[in-house]
Amino acid sequence: MPVREGTNEAAVVLIEDDPSISELLQLYLAREGYQVHSAALGAQGIDLVRERAPALVILDLMLPDRSGFDILKSIRSFSAVPLIILTARDAEQDKILGLELGADDYMVKPFSPGELVARARAVLRRAGALEDSSPSVQRAGDIELLPEERTARVAGVPLDLTRKEFELLHYLLVNRGLALSRERLLEEVWGYRYYGEARTVDVHVGQLRKKLGRWGGIIQTVWGFGYKVDPSYSPSGDSEHEETAEI
Repeated sequence: MPVREGTNEAAVVLIEDDPSISELLQLYLAREGYQVHSAALGAQGIDLVRERAPALVILDLMLPDRSGFDILKSIRSFSAVPLIILTARDAEQDKILGLELGADDYMVKPFSPGELVARARAVLRRAGALEDSSPSVQRAGDIELLPEERTARVAGVPLDLTRKEFELLHYLLVNRGLALSRERLLEEVWGYRYYGEARTVDVHVGQLRKKLGRWGGIIQTVWGFGYKVDPSYSPSGDSEHEETAEI
């Protein structure tokens, strides 16, 4: 069954013996809507892959009971599930061997959990496991965004948006009603390789609000966290208040 991004239909098996890393990755993956099944031993991980038929496997190469390479070969003997390997060793031969044995990607410790989540999405997309569950046209109130035409309008009037403003508005509309952290917006709109500051998001939100005019308030600040589009928002008849970005 195709996996829809952002829903609990996406099962991930995490094979990692370090409790702190395992807990952190489970937190990040669960926050993205994935069901995470974890194992600290390779044998347990192989059993989980058989039982759960996950959309993705994340495998640490350094495990106490078996070599990660042996586990990878075992998994590949019965499943073509997308797989990301984690390794503390930056040796090129380890990366090459892992990829030759059937890994789809690898990450060297220490790593950013946000980057791993982004790579997981990329691996799933390449494997054809994710469907775009959002409609092609996004609407909220008088705001209409057409991704294929790269155009956005308010009450039928075209908006003059920069590329990043357009992409930010698109992502906010696709996820309307959800509180999105600044870090998630940076990862999704600017890309996980973008090492910008959260202030970048604030500035772009401020510009979007101005360009949306009386509908600018539909992008609401979630204080101390990020932003969300309120699908129930309606501008008051006597006010064109524009909420300022949190600093």
